[in-house]
Amino acid sequence: MNIDTLFSLEGKVAVITGGSRGLGKHFARAFIASGAKVYITSRKAPACFETAEELGEMCIPLPHDLSTLEGIDAFVAELKEKEDHVDILINNAGAAWGEDYLDYSEAGWDKTMDLNLKSPFFLTQRMHDLLKAKATNEDPSKVINIASIDGQRLNPWETYAYHASKSGLIYLTRRVAARLIEDNIVVNAIAPGAFASDMNRAARDHGDEVGKRIPSRRIGTDEDIAAAAIYLAARSGNYVVGHTLTVDGGLVNAAIGTSIDA
Repeated sequence: MNIDTLFSLEGKVAVITGGSRGLGKHFARAFIASGAKVYITSRKAPACFETAEELGEMCIPLPHDLSTLEGIDAFVAELKEKEDHVDILINNAGAAWGEDYLDYSEAGWDKTMDLNLKSPFFLTQRMHDLLKAKATNEDPSKVINIASIDGQRLNPWETYAYHASKSGLIYLTRRVAARLIEDNIVVNAIAPGAFASDMNRAARDHGDEVGKRIPSRRIGTDEDIAAAAIYLAARSGNYVVGHTLTVDGGLVNAAIGTSIDA
């Protein structure tokens, strides 16, 4: 056993959607530190280029809107101009929409479901040849879908499409994993809990208070979530297939009578 390479991403090519901020930015920084070349994409081009400049030459920005098939196809076409294979894909881009049940809009439903559930499926599909190109059963390519603990339990908010999309993504991960393992592509998911981000403003703005209601008594750090992604992306995760790794300080699996806005 070579511990030096067990968690290394040296020489790997990774793609991270929603990579310009929040969890996606944490993934990108950690992957680069572990030796990978990282392509980040997001809908907002200025943020994408700003993050790439901050993270250095091993971070390449390819801004596109992945909420539509046209945007996905445009992104993959540009990516193929630069790479003949991809080792790791993290489907991290996502959206949330909260609205009273009686007023919940089709626009909010479609926006959330398209980006959180439809886009991961079709981006992975469109990148199949890139992911398969150099994959072997000893050195498989990896797909990591970023779900949420809100796909595993209810939060107090009326985020109907978010709950449905993240729950669906967890099961979609299993279904796609069963198919893609035939091509030496390993598919898993991560379900984050309370991490400070623009989407989770409660954790961002009231981290100490939110942390009191988590069994680990704190919200998650960038290292907590990045370490989980590296584990699945590196050789360490080669034999983990179709699994959802919950990274939440114990909220889902170790909380007793606890409720939290995470």
